[in-house]
Amino acid sequence: METSAKRIVSQALLLLLLMAVPAIAQKPTVETQAGSIEIEEIAGNLKHPWGIAFLPDNRALVTERAGNLRILDTNHKLSKPLKGVPKVFAKGQGGLLDVALDPDFEQNRYVYLSYAEPGENNTASSALGRGRLEGNELKDFTVIFRQEPKVEGPNHFGGRILFTPGGQIMFTMAERFKFDPAQDLSNHLGTIVRINRDGSVPDDNPFVNQQNAEDEIWSYGHRNIESAAYDPATNMLWVAEMGPMGGDELNQPQAGKNYGWPVVSWGDNYDGSKIPNPPTRPEFAQSVIQWTPTISPSGMIFYTGSMYPEWQGSMLIGGLTSSGIVRVEVNGEQAEEVERIPLAVRTRDVVQAPDGSVWVLTDQDNGKILRLKPLK
Repeated sequence: METSAKRIVSQALLLLLLMAVPAIAQKPTVETQAGSIEIEEIAGNLKHPWGIAFLPDNRALVTERAGNLRILDTNHKLSKPLKGVPKVFAKGQGGLLDVALDPDFEQNRYVYLSYAEPGENNTASSALGRGRLEGNELKDFTVIFRQEPKVEGPNHFGGRILFTPGGQIMFTMAERFKFDPAQDLSNHLGTIVRINRDGSVPDDNPFVNQQNAEDEIWSYGHRNIESAAYDPATNMLWVAEMGPMGGDELNQPQAGKNYGWPVVSWGDNYDGSKIPNPPTRPEFAQSVIQWTPTISPSGMIFYTGSMYPEWQGSMLIGGLTSSGIVRVEVNGEQAEEVERIPLAVRTRDVVQAPDGSVWVLTDQDNGKILRLKPLK
């Protein structure tokens, strides 16, 4: 009798195990206006991954804020940290940030990195440099731009790198949580800068040769920009920047324009004190969209692939506090949020893979690379 009872219990446990296998194997899904989407983990165990760039052979370079640059191979295996990466200020929001390939990468092998560069007496500033990728090493890494001045504090470094349609560099930064310097053209805090790929300054930058202004500055009065992309339909630059307590903004930065921080904002200070709303100061450039509560935007693309026809031409913005992707439809200078794709993770970066799928990086101690693709 005892043996028979044991047999029944064993069979019941086996049945439960077999029933559980499909649930374990099934990948999580999310419903979107493009249909059901499967979320697949490509790689994990990354320390706060920040930026990703696909190589011509479909491998990818991935940064970790702690200071590592790795290669993700086509079998989704991560390399050991590459040699030749600069020393970074890995505190708070600082560290190794974005990665981008030179438009002529197949000829010159240049890889660009943005990062928080340490200075003396616990100071730091945003920096941008490049080196040649050879095997598992960046050779001859050289800094081509340094934000001045270096200041104390672990917050607000910005850090997105993108190339203009003409092949110059736009580098988005932040005001290092110092507020007022964002209105002062004699420093780089709270600005977007435009430089040539060797770090020289284009002759037609808006403040070239202006007294008490830094030649590299393109636009200013920004708070913290970690999202930037060009609309391929218009070649217009768009950025999403973080507000304080409320008031994230979608902006279209133009040469020489002032975007108002910290004089105006759609949000409030963290201590609850009010900041005048932007319409009260018409001399400042106005935002196209404002978000309160915040989405904490980080990472942005214009989707051009065929895997999601419903998303073609849309802006996909990663959200840290919104924990997913915000989809925005764009028509020239107009934009409207149309959808949120909930991923239940702090989304640091969004990229389009060569096959047209969408990949995201999660901002975690055990950070992941996730792939979104239609559910078959």
